[in-house]
Amino acid sequence: MKLTRRTLMGSAGAAAALAAFPATRSLAQDRRVRHFWWGNPTRDERTFRLIEQFQAANPGIRVSGEAIGWGDYWTKMATQTAGGNMPDVVQMDHGFINEYVSRGALLPLDEYVGNGLRQDHYDAGANDVGTIGGKLYGISIGSTSQAIPYNQRIFDEAGIEFDPLTWTTDDFAAICARITEHSGGAVTGSEDLSLYIENFEVWCRQAGTDMYDADGNLVVSEDTVREYWEFWGELRAAGVVEGPDATVQLDKGMSELGIVRGTSAMTFRYANQVGAVQSLMTDPVGAAMVPHRAGMDYGHFVLPSMFLAMTRDAGDKDAVIAYINHWITAPEAFVTLGLDRGIPPSELGREALLPSLSDVDTRVIDYFSAIQDKIGPTPTSKPKGAGEVRDNFMRTGTDVVLGYVPAAEAASRFIEDAGFILERAR
Repeated sequence: MKLTRRTLMGSAGAAAALAAFPATRSLAQDRRVRHFWWGNPTRDERTFRLIEQFQAANPGIRVSGEAIGWGDYWTKMATQTAGGNMPDVVQMDHGFINEYVSRGALLPLDEYVGNGLRQDHYDAGANDVGTIGGKLYGISIGSTSQAIPYNQRIFDEAGIEFDPLTWTTDDFAAICARITEHSGGAVTGSEDLSLYIENFEVWCRQAGTDMYDADGNLVVSEDTVREYWEFWGELRAAGVVEGPDATVQLDKGMSELGIVRGTSAMTFRYANQVGAVQSLMTDPVGAAMVPHRAGMDYGHFVLPSMFLAMTRDAGDKDAVIAYINHWITAPEAFVTLGLDRGIPPSELGREALLPSLSDVDTRVIDYFSAIQDKIGPTPTSKPKGAGEVRDNFMRTGTDVVLGYVPAAEAASRFIEDAGFILERAR
């Protein structure tokens, strides 16, 4: 579906339909929900405001929120899972949900649909990735796609004109060189994305293959991995992307990105994160597609930006369901969250959000609309072990970035190690 500000509006009767939906039964006093998410300053502030709104509407429930950066989130999640003290509600990523379902760490939500948890207003297929083995484990709270945020002021001052939807990797390299030259080396063209497996996934799909097949096997070739690391190695050798010291800081926080610190003009994020990048900058931020290799596909796909899921350690399940339902049905919740977690996967959410769109929100909507005819099908859920494969990609790629091993040797090692990881995880 082509998404524009007009189609974002959705049907005029969506809010009325919500009013007709039966309210959840009255909840007793002193009931508690513990919610854990990975965040950034903008996301955290919005989420705590939503929690306050929920508690005002449901005075018998107290919600405690816990936020942490992406990199530390999964380490803490694994520790809590092993220790049997998971929060009641967790924010879940498409790359990890299958793994946590296979561990028995998440509970299916099917019995609550229509019984405290509304889903009849959701777009068709919105929860397909969160449905595993025929059961619904994750409620999508936003749709997104890959993006390259770029500093518009720096681009303008360097005299750069480009098509952010059709540019190629050759264009990207030339732009990086131009920005670095124009700034006298004070600003490089881009962050070095050697260790971003999310960007690498687009590279794979440009060559016509997903990272994993339907059986959970890694299907990318050794040559594809090598070519990716060699591409970034050439840019690094030319001095037109950030150097090794910055590159090997894994899973950097939003405020540590080169585009935010003013040391580079581009990075990789998902479209819903462009607003968070903008909130930390005064220069305007644009959004471009990941540059494609000439003659190949674009490689992009639309995916759930994240899910809400109920864990096996949840105490008051009815309170958890009331909390999740508030996220996906309350008009004020959509306004409070904005686009930080993605474009709402329902007409109800899009209608509620439209009047409050900021300038950067509008740019994200326009970008998301413009890429619709260039995206491919969404891959299947990543297999158990995919999180460890991601860690291995970063560790192995770090050796390449630091010059310890050539890209060809590292690519062979990554493919072999990933195979062992996935086999062990089965």
